[in-house]
This record gives sequence, structure tokens and C-alpha cells, in this order.
Amino acid sequence: MPSLRELLDVATEAAYLGGRRTLAYFGADVQVETKGDSTPVTRADREAETIIRECIGRYFPTHTIIGEEHGEQQGDADYRWIIDPIDGTKTFIHGVPFYGVLIGLEVKGQASVGAVYLPAFDEMLAAADGLGCSWNGRPAHVSNVATLAEATLLTTSVTSAMKRSDAYAQLVSKTKLQRTWGDCYGYVLVATGRAEIMLDPAMNPWDCAPLLPILREAGGHFSTWAGEATIWGPDAVATNAALQQEVLAILANERRQQ
Repeated sequence: MPSLRELLDVATEAAYLGGRRTLAYFGADVQVETKGDSTPVTRADREAETIIRECIGRYFPTHTIIGEEHGEQQGDADYRWIIDPIDGTKTFIHGVPFYGVLIGLEVKGQASVGAVYLPAFDEMLAAADGLGCSWNGRPAHVSNVATLAEATLLTTSVTSAMKRSDAYAQLVSKTKLQRTWGDCYGYVLVATGRAEIMLDPAMNPWDCAPLLPILREAGGHFSTWAGEATIWGPDAVATNAALQQEVLAILANERRQQ
């Protein structure tokens, strides 16, 4: 059985290699296609995922791999890699650097290893159970902000958040600063202490697979709006330790839009 350290090393290597491939197309006139779910995809997404799969396969050829672009490669169910080669494809297409490569690993059903690489910034955030969270090799930790009045609130889409319920508006009224530094970048900011709350009203597992171990090892929390610590939920929120319960209480009392 590979150690968590060995698994984390492969996750970071694969994320780095896939991310460097995306830079070949970043800021270029890359062709955009529309998938069946109406989301965009580019050659960069597909090539990066292929590179990531090949890297994981060199070390662990029997493991299961699930990727957003190339589906599921069935294998040992005790080790399930979940890949998003470009989280924030719309951001990538517009030449904005706030996109990332996401690699998460479930060990026996538990989200245990995670790596997020931001190619345009050359930043790597990585964590595994019990090994802490690192940000380009340095320890990463959530902030110590203890009141909503001093907190920074992030979301991927204000329109989507407000369309769901009044929860986002409630948080806006109670927080100091609000920004749309969205997709994985917002969660990275929470894990590194540069923001306190990040939320998405809708979520897919490949969009958050590495975030649960990363936030946990950074001293924070990642969960559904109902407070369940899972990457398989319908929505997601990340907070520092001090604000989790207050934020979850607001989300629990949301009034859904009709």
C-alpha cells in the first residue's frame, strides 16, 4: 500500500505537469467547444487531463481515475483519483489567470489527498490527512478572523448565488468585503488565510475533489451548505475555523427563491 506521502507526491507532480500544458494555450486564440451540459471545453482541458492520467498511471496503473473530460477508468476502488484539468474554463478562455488544475484522491471512500495548481501564478496548494497543508512548500493556514464584520466573502457567480436564495445577500450584509474571485481560486484564498468564506450554490465532485483535505489540513472547513463534509454534495462552502458555525446557521435558514 502506498503511503499518503507517496500519493501526495504523485498528485502534485500530475497537477504540475497538467498545469504546465495548459499554459501552452493560455492567452492564445484556442478553439472553444460546447459540451452536452452547455459548459465550454478546449483542447487545453483535454490534453491536460491526458497528461495527468498518464502520470498517475505510471505510478499506480491499477487505480480508478475519474476525469471531467474523459470519464471513468475503472480499477481498484480503494483508490479513486478525481481530476478537473482546468477548473474555471470560462476564466481560462478569457485569459484571466484565476484558473486551476484540481486533483483529489479518495482512499477507501475518504477524501484524503488533494492538490490544486494555479499555472498562471505557479502556485501549488497540497495536503493529505495528517500531513498538513502546504503552499509552495510553506505551511498554509486559514485566517484567524473571528467576526463576520471583518470577513471577506467570495463566490464564483453572484447571479447564481442570488438566484438560489437570500443566503448570499444575508452574508453580504454581514461581511466586510465581497468579491468574485471564484472557482477553485476562492477556496485557495480561504485555505491560505487571504479570505474567510467561499461558497457555491451548485457543485460537482471534480470541481472540489482536493478541497476537503486541503481546507481540513489548513485548519478550516469544507462542506455542503447543510454542513456535511463531503465532495459529493449539491453545493459547497469553505470557511476558516472561527466562522464556520455562524455561516452554516445563515445557510441553514436560507429562503429559497420561487
